[in-house]
Amino acid sequence: MKVNMSEVNNPKHYNNHKSWIECIDVVRHMNFNLWNAIKYIWRSSDKWKTIQDLKKAIRYLEDEIKLLEDNKEYDR
Repeated sequence: MKVNMSEVNNPKHYNNHKSWIECIDVVRHMNFNLWNAIKYIWRSSDKWKTIQDLKKAIRYLEDEIKLLEDNKEYDR
């Protein structure tokens, strides 16, 4: 089966944000958990699974908070 590379590299929902900015251009310098949370929030209404995507974002934020709380050197 031949794969349509435009659907791999640039699917329609990647550029549906009102700003016309692709999410990766905003988050590429964040850590994994923050990147994923923002990604799911950014595209939450573009894939018709808004609540599921927002719950995924919460999961990544909760994991990041836990990592920071467990880090004894973190003091902010």
